[in-house]
Amino acid sequence: METKKDKTETDKTVQKRNTKKTSRYLAMSILEKTEKDHSYSNLLLNETIQKNNLSPADARLLTELVYGVLQHKLTLDYYLTSFLKENQKLDVWVRNLLRLSIYQMIYLDKIPSHAILFEAVEVAKKKGHIGVSKFINGVLRNAERKGFKSLDEIKDPVERLSIEISMPKWLIEKFIAEIGIEETRKLGRSILSPSHSSARINEKYLSVKEALEVMEEEGFHVEQSAISSVGVISKGGHFASSPLFQSGQLTIQDETSMLVAPAMQIEGHHQVLDACAAPGGKTTHIASFLSQEAGGKVVALDLHPHKVKLIEDNAKRLRVDKVVEGRTMDARKVEEAFEDESFDRILVDAPCSGLGLMRRKPDIKYTKKAQDITQLKKIQLDILTSVAPKLKKDGILVYSTCTITKEENQGTIEAFLSSHPNFEKIAVVASDALNGTIQDNLMQIYPQDFGTDGFFISCLRRK
Repeated sequence: METKKDKTETDKTVQKRNTKKTSRYLAMSILEKTEKDHSYSNLLLNETIQKNNLSPADARLLTELVYGVLQHKLTLDYYLTSFLKENQKLDVWVRNLLRLSIYQMIYLDKIPSHAILFEAVEVAKKKGHIGVSKFINGVLRNAERKGFKSLDEIKDPVERLSIEISMPKWLIEKFIAEIGIEETRKLGRSILSPSHSSARINEKYLSVKEALEVMEEEGFHVEQSAISSVGVISKGGHFASSPLFQSGQLTIQDETSMLVAPAMQIEGHHQVLDACAAPGGKTTHIASFLSQEAGGKVVALDLHPHKVKLIEDNAKRLRVDKVVEGRTMDARKVEEAFEDESFDRILVDAPCSGLGLMRRKPDIKYTKKAQDITQLKKIQLDILTSVAPKLKKDGILVYSTCTITKEENQGTIEAFLSSHPNFEKIAVVASDALNGTIQDNLMQIYPQDFGTDGFFISCLRRK
């Protein structure tokens, strides 16, 4: 027979288990892991949503909380300083629970303060002990009563901008030097706004107009991309759930990434090398321009076998596998595998700092360091130098990145051309909407330009 004590213990166990499945508890756990283990927030989010079988509403709240805190982390820490002792040491999870709560108080005005405080205290009880829960309660009640200090109290304009857009000071200084303070502010504010989903239509099977009509009937709110003729965008809806995705008639890809294959000016018979290909979005786009009958083929390289398999799987789903050949190989060692002048077109979508992805991957701006950019530039030049002899005369070499630093983009191209006088820059083929992003035959798109990822494309012809 169950006693009153047994029932109480059972109730506590159930309550503890239930608390650990709430969006706020899960958000705190993800934020703790990203900070302690340098795990990728997007991967942790997907894993957590699937593992806990969250409802669509809970999954949306979890995503909002995790990305919101990461996007505004430096701003939230500034607000918290008023309610903590100077240099006060806190466990990583405690600081993130406070950030999480302050974020809701400032940015999610539909959630009442009493609900935020209650949830925070409950999470603290389950994760820590009664003392921690009292501390959390005290800090948040103090914040609710006093409000938050103004950013105008920060006298240094660079430091103030760093806190305003939650971007490390070294990055602020770098961007100010490259694009000026006002554009840096626009950049920072842009990446604080939500990202939209985008997909590329496989026009071998249906037109963009037809795809839009089908997806509208499926319940998606979609429109055509302003910068890619084969792109569609959606502020809501999961493209992977569309039958068009399963049938290979569309694939998920950022709009800026869709600009690469058209810039290569591919013809059906061309032999193409995609030197840094995983996960295969650009490879499969390249393949859509090739003809098996005419002998066209794209060879897709990646360092890791599981990533090469991913490329091949994507090619099969999109029904272009007959013209795609995956190979496990370091792009810096292509001389061992291919004869000189083997390819009509070569793509180097190079390893980079990824700073153009800060809207979708806000962790990037906190984990990258200045020395990373210097090291990456060397890798980029090594790859370009390695593949250059494999291009036929009059062939086109496209160099692209998903970053927005001049050192990795314009700087890498300048360094390559200075040591390879047999190459020259040519115009990047793109729609009129992109004219303002092209200078000196180099395309640089910033996140604030179109609400997309930041991206760089250059086209080089071998003389």
